[in-house]
Amino acid sequence: MTSSRLFHSLINARKVTITRQRNCPRGRMISGSSIESLQRAFLDPTSPFHLREGEIGPASPDELPRAHTQSAATPSFSAVSSTLGSNQSDFSEAAAEAREYALSQGHDPDSFFELKVVWGDLDSFRHVNNTRYVRFLESSRIQWMMHLAEAAGGPNAAAEMLSGRGIGLILKSIAVNFKRPVVYPDTLLVSHRPRPTNPPSPTHFNNDALVYSYAQRAVVATSESVLVWYDYDALKKAPPPETMRATLEGRMNAGQGIPE
Repeated sequence: MTSSRLFHSLINARKVTITRQRNCPRGRMISGSSIESLQRAFLDPTSPFHLREGEIGPASPDELPRAHTQSAATPSFSAVSSTLGSNQSDFSEAAAEAREYALSQGHDPDSFFELKVVWGDLDSFRHVNNTRYVRFLESSRIQWMMHLAEAAGGPNAAAEMLSGRGIGLILKSIAVNFKRPVVYPDTLLVSHRPRPTNPPSPTHFNNDALVYSYAQRAVVATSESVLVWYDYDALKKAPPPETMRATLEGRMNAGQGIPE
């Protein structure tokens, strides 16, 4: 917001009456408050119209003054930079904590997918846009699917899974729970944990996921999805080959005993 726009907003908000006096030189205005007092009003930290450096003012005089307190869940740029910017040991510690937490939740280490938040992930609210999380989860899920297929049938099975030939996996539904906003810069760890449906299904299974922020050292989003074994040649759902089913069951068993 420009200083000129802010100045006029303050004038309107305080309802300063400006009148042209008959005996004043042409163009001269007399107001109920001086220019200096108005300047002091928006420069004064105790004023409801005060703006700190870098903050954006109201779009119109009708907007209520914003509280100048930052949410504890939203780290400042400087806080994030100091956490991850120059100290490699801090980054390594955060990465280790993220992996340890994911493992404690029964998540498959083959699904661990580390990615850096880029500037283009942010929206006008200066945090990672909610839609980006679906893409983050997809990238990690595809990596996990390839590992699963390769463990069951070797590189050829992984290639077929990736290209949509034969029986592979398809996403049926997904829900994302947003816990904390993420800002730039940051690095995230995405991980997955497959679970059987209730009752068990030969073609469907549940998939839990989490997104962990290295800067905040906390889970910033979780996800629940349903994956379906799908015959891409016949274009319909179908049970997976026995080797694939057994491999998936082994991953599910590895995550058993963890609270949902």
